[in-house]
Amino acid sequence: MRPYVLIAALVWAAVHACAAGAENLRIATFNAELSRTGPGLLLRDIERRDDQVMAAARVIAATNPDILALQGFDWDHDGVALAAFAGLLAEEGADYPHRFAERPNSGLATDMDLDGDGRRGGAGDAQGYGEFAGQGGMAVLSRFPIASDGIRDFTALLWRDLPGAILPENAEGGPFPSAGALDVQRLSTNAHWVVPIDTPGAGRVHLMTFHASPPVFDGPEDRNGRRNHDEIAFWRLYLDGAFGPAPKARFVIAGDANLDSQDSDGRREAIRALLSDPQLTDPQPRRTGAAGPGAGDTVDWPAPGPGRLRVDYVLPSTDWEVVGSGIFWPAVGEPGHDDAITASRHRLVWVDLAP
Repeated sequence: MRPYVLIAALVWAAVHACAAGAENLRIATFNAELSRTGPGLLLRDIERRDDQVMAAARVIAATNPDILALQGFDWDHDGVALAAFAGLLAEEGADYPHRFAERPNSGLATDMDLDGDGRRGGAGDAQGYGEFAGQGGMAVLSRFPIASDGIRDFTALLWRDLPGAILPENAEGGPFPSAGALDVQRLSTNAHWVVPIDTPGAGRVHLMTFHASPPVFDGPEDRNGRRNHDEIAFWRLYLDGAFGPAPKARFVIAGDANLDSQDSDGRREAIRALLSDPQLTDPQPRRTGAAGPGAGDTVDWPAPGPGRLRVDYVLPSTDWEVVGSGIFWPAVGEPGHDDAITASRHRLVWVDLAP
């Protein structure tokens, strides 16, 4: 274990011990961008201890969350890559014996032209963009047992079945790219999961996680922008009971919304509505030592991308006490800086909670 990882772990332990005698819970989200161009390549890079893989592992170990919502991780049927990565994390001092990763929509092939380019079989014709099944998938890693029989997986929900869905239309006002496409198109670019986890201090905690579509890379029909809006809107509908009884206590939404409430291209009203939902708290995490509006940014997309934005969120229910939060983005020259920028364009976001 590297010295700064050990120091971070000791700081974490001290923070966890100081909330009126209760055991704090650290929940984090991280789009680690551990995705490759073909199936099996991520496992190869994990086994080779690729620089990016190891940097991501050290970032996670340095922040040491109890529960981690992980995005941008290639899915495979038997979970071999995830198990191998968990092994690396354990070596770095972050042990996650409990894991969940079901098949996402990314790369899930269809026999339809879903992106309207007049062809079938491309990455954009999968249920979620992907060159192969599971590319850039999701996972949940936990120190504590996952109540598998209570998991709710909304990955197969059709977009048209979302109440109030703003489906894409062509220039004539008809369905885009076709009525047949919208008959099979799922809402989730990747997945929407509700994962119950049994913790020693707070009892059962429901982790709600997702990875929404970028609201760009489309045409005037705004297919991706509308989908991004509705993937975010799903959570407010879920909390309001649109899909059956929702947990009313001890839940956390954690994931990559791909939308900034102030600066993003896209329909920013979606994330603004979620952040202001009365059932949620926005801890507004900041980078250590940073000030100003940019201190809350969680990603840095280099030119010609949009630059720094806040797109990654950890939003606890209001019955938690937020005792700390942060974004792992050390300054140049500080321990962990090189790992943070090597691992991913995104930064790990964490929140400490007391029951």
